[in-house]
Amino acid sequence: MSFEKLVIFYFSGTGNSKNVAQWMALAASKKNMECTIYNIASIERGSVVPVPKDSLVVFVSPVHGFNYPPVVLNFIARFPRGKNKVILMDTRAGMLIGKFNLPGISGVAFLLSSLILILKGYSIAGLKSVDLPSNWMSIHPGLNEKTVLFLHKKHKSEVLDFGEKIFSGQKIYVSLFEFIIDILVAPISIGYYLAGRFIFAKTFYASADCNNCDLCIKNCPVKAIVKIDNRPFWTFKCESCMRCISNCPKRGIEVAHGFILSFFCMLRH
Repeated sequence: MSFEKLVIFYFSGTGNSKNVAQWMALAASKKNMECTIYNIASIERGSVVPVPKDSLVVFVSPVHGFNYPPVVLNFIARFPRGKNKVILMDTRAGMLIGKFNLPGISGVAFLLSSLILILKGYSIAGLKSVDLPSNWMSIHPGLNEKTVLFLHKKHKSEVLDFGEKIFSGQKIYVSLFEFIIDILVAPISIGYYLAGRFIFAKTFYASADCNNCDLCIKNCPVKAIVKIDNRPFWTFKCESCMRCISNCPKRGIEVAHGFILSFFCMLRH
């Protein structure tokens, strides 16, 4: 079965998932498919986006705490019922060690979302993880420009190939090996969703380099940053998507994620 229309919904903090959405749109254009792209963060809560019955639906999101972030899960949970074929894609923290591409882990991102969508009447036609440059710079080591360009080139090609096969009617899912690893990290996913994301959200702060330009407040995709005492303040709505840090012109935003992880490691001993 081939498709004529494609509808893509994406959420992106630093641009990885947005790139994947655009690559899928490019693959669709090569098949002369009509394509519409929606940014989940720009869709008003409660709004219903009409999806043509004969279209293929794609969800693209980064993985936060081995799961889709709450903003994406909430969107999928309130997505209207339907019979469409659905593709789930995620972007994970890709690393490059020498010439070896170290993949990330999806956790329960696909499992939970697939269950919700199947209960709504949809069928899952494909699953695809894309290991793009890690953007959690407070935890992962920084990647040089050469590594970033390599990962983008390599995985853009993979996404285009994936799109071509999916649009032609093939079904592609994650390997059994990945599935087993995803199941093993499920407890971490649950812990992050219930408590961890709130702890990490409160570790962001504006340093002395902040000049109160308010770009972080204006550009936050989930409106999680507010102004208190003339300084940016991160609320519990923060998704730790890292857009604020990546876009800050003064590099005036810092986090204490490393301190939090060290604290929990100390507690274990």
